[in-house]
Amino acid sequence: MLRNEGERLTRVVVSTPANEYFTVADIEAHNMNEVADPDATIRQHRALQAALTDAGAEVIDAPELQGHPNSVFTRDVSLSTPEGYIKLRMGLETRHGEEAWMASVLEQCGEPCVGEIRAPGTVEGGDVTLHGDVALVGCSARTNVNGMEQISELLQKMGYRVRVTEVQGYLHLGGAVSAIAPERLLVVRDDYASGFFEGFDVVEVEKHGPSTGNVICVAPDEVIANVSENAEAMDVLDSHGVKVHGVDLSEFRKGAGGPTCLILPVERAS
Repeated sequence: MLRNEGERLTRVVVSTPANEYFTVADIEAHNMNEVADPDATIRQHRALQAALTDAGAEVIDAPELQGHPNSVFTRDVSLSTPEGYIKLRMGLETRHGEEAWMASVLEQCGEPCVGEIRAPGTVEGGDVTLHGDVALVGCSARTNVNGMEQISELLQKMGYRVRVTEVQGYLHLGGAVSAIAPERLLVVRDDYASGFFEGFDVVEVEKHGPSTGNVICVAPDEVIANVSENAEAMDVLDSHGVKVHGVDLSEFRKGAGGPTCLILPVERAS
């Protein structure tokens, strides 16, 4: 069950890169910056898993999907809700097929499917975060208007008040906004829709990269951050009483991903 991204993380799906992430023939088609170093990448992913385990989360490691180097970024493929998971539809064409792969993983874990985004809609999980009775949704290059309308309808039926903003300068909303507690957010200073953060305690940081606002909340006021990119954000969070665990995830920036991109939260508990 997942109702609020700021609650304690208890169950999460990851996918350790074994081959696909390192054998990319066309990095542009897969929206990658460069091919990662295998040894360093696996070492970094193991460190992330250890940090998640140390924080008390059960880590489910799904074998990567053949032919899909982006399957390491499990966050985008599904959205966990209090009622089950919503099967999303990828905005990047080369990621089509990951939806069914992750659905199989979640169903093996006993998670029911409670909705699906259908063509021509696209929604990627990095553009949606749940916060109690509020859902924050970004319209981006990966989440189109039709997809936003579909996900909004599904979430409204669950009792969420959906707030939408346009995303520019980031791959997903998650590059600029992350939960750090049930009613507290890390936010990169930028332009957002009026009232988007109403009712939240916002900790602001300046933008220093495409994932400046991207951290994993493992418990209220406790996060995992990428030390290779988020040094200033880590300092700001520390000054606001947030416990920060630094992990080097530089090899995943080569694939255009940040910390939250590497995990699919399945269950959180208050």
